Order: sequence, then structure tokens, then C-alpha cells
Amino acid sequence: MKIAVDAMGGDNAPQSVVEGVEKARDAFEDMEFVLFGKVDEIKPLVKDQTRISFEQADEVIVMNDEPVKAIRRKKQSSLVLAAKAVKEGQADALFSCGNTGALLAAGLLLIGRIKGVERPGLLSTLPVVSSAQGGFNLLDSGANADNKPEYLHQFAVMGKFYAQTVRGIENPRIGLLNNGTEPHKGSKLTQAAYQLISEDPSLNFVGNVESRDLTNGVCDVAVADGFTGNAVLKAIEGTASAVMHLVKDSVKDANLFGKLGALMFKPNLMKIKDRVNPSRYGGAVLLGVKAPVVKAHGSSDAQTVYYTMKQIRTILNENLLSKFKTAFQTQDEEQN
Repeated sequence: MKIAVDAMGGDNAPQSVVEGVEKARDAFEDMEFVLFGKVDEIKPLVKDQTRISFEQADEVIVMNDEPVKAIRRKKQSSLVLAAKAVKEGQADALFSCGNTGALLAAGLLLIGRIKGVERPGLLSTLPVVSSAQGGFNLLDSGANADNKPEYLHQFAVMGKFYAQTVRGIENPRIGLLNNGTEPHKGSKLTQAAYQLISEDPSLNFVGNVESRDLTNGVCDVAVADGFTGNAVLKAIEGTASAVMHLVKDSVKDANLFGKLGALMFKPNLMKIKDRVNPSRYGGAVLLGVKAPVVKAHGSSDAQTVYYTMKQIRTILNENLLSKFKTAFQTQDEEQN
């Protein structure tokens, strides 16, 4: 499998991108990578060019670029050229740590939607308290600010397939993010979406769920409109980061016995830090487009890039996209 990589996207690019790619290349013999960007900057960073090739891109889409304008105007950018390689079948998936909006625009405008999908959604995986559950999926986590009930129903369907295929959950529990658990709670959008999702026999729908219960593992897939989902995503990430900083500060301010206790407890603290770090679950996946489009944090390090490549490999190996195409083609035929 061949991955088109926007090597210039992200705060630590191209260094962290190259290091993560080489780590994934060494771990997975069935993966090869095409790095798009300024070759004179990228190539010297690559220690071993085995299964790594380069494509020159003279432009870079930066974080403050307006997404759609950037895609249309910077046609020689690393992101646009990588997306075109996927569109033309020269690569199987697209990866970037860069401008999220631009990546979403590239996925929609260049790679295109799967037939029958009304709006692609951005799926993120976030931690839960129970290590056995291994996190939960949040969909949509930022691709669509304006939504219809039908979009949320399709997010539930795509989330189910992702949880089954990539995470290995046989019958994933689907929850609808709301401001209360009662069926009548919420806006007109969530009430209508509740009706559609609850009437779908293919979904293991557990009803409305509240944001405070998500990290306790109340569901495997939480469905939300993109505005709400993105707010919840950032709140969870920010809280996890704040808690770890509080722990560090309390150790710094402790007396000698407190510091000794913290030293003894350090291995456990490192395990907690690893579990609450969203990066270990990979990147955010744009579901509903014709090829995997995956976004990692702009501040991603090499380890995060590696985890995301591992995630992309699973998506491709398990033929997730073909399952989407079959499901939505059948749905489209039934509606017509």
C-alpha cells in the first residue's frame, strides 16, 4: 500500500513527519510512502530511502490559509499534489499534519464523496477510563458546522463500520450526544436524528448520551453535529492536558517525601499519561470520501505520525471503504 504524505504540513514538519514515516516503514513491510514537499529540505532528513520516494511541491498551505481558497490557488502545494495522487490512483491514502480545513477541502473537492454519502464526517478516537474499552469514537468532530438529521444518521452508520472494522468491536454501541438522556431532550436536529437512528435496525443504538459520560465508556461511537463534536473534542483534550500539568505541578511543590513518593509512582503516571494521550489512537479520519484521508495534530511528533500510519494500514487492510460503498449504494437504491 502506498501513502501520499504532505511532508510540509504541521508545526514540526518536515522533521517529525519524516521520522514517523521511517518508523512506520521499518515496522510494516507492506507500506511505502511518497513524501510531497520541498525535496531539498526533506531528502537530507531521510536516513534510509527504502520504500520512500519524493515529489517536489513548491508551495505550502500554512495553518492560517483560508481552506478552500488555498486548495484552489496553491495548486503546487504539498497537500494538493498529494491529494491529486490519491485521486488519480497513484496512492491509496492521504496523510497530513497541516491545515485541517484545507485537508477536509482536499478530501471533498479533489478526492470526492462516496456515492450515497450526503456529508463526510471527521472521526476522532478519544480515551476512556477503562483500558479494556480502548477509547470511543466521536463523529463528526469538526467537518460540518451545519447539519441535517440525515447527516447524523449516516455518521452513526459510518461510525459503526469504523468501530467494527478498525477497532474490532462486533456490535458497537451508538450514542447520540445530547444535553440529556431522555428521548425528548435536545434541539429539533437531535430529536429528529434520534428518531432516524432509533428506527435503523442495523444499529445498536443506546439512546442519548451526555458529554460528561463519554470518558466513562457510555458508548463506543458518539454521534454529534460537527460544531458540538469539535467543542467536545477540544474540551476533552484540554482537560487531559490540564490534569497532567496539575500532577506535575503538585510534584514540583511537594516536600522530599512527596517527591520520593512521586518517583516510586512514576511508572504508573507514565501509563496514565499514555492512556489519556489522544495521539496514541492515531489521527482523525474523514469518513465518506473515496479514499482514506487522515489528519494528525499540527504539533504531532514522530510517534504520533507512526501511530497514524498504523491506523491507515488497518483501514486499508480491512477494506473499510468498500464496506461504506456497499452500505450506501444499497441505501441509495432503496431510496430510489
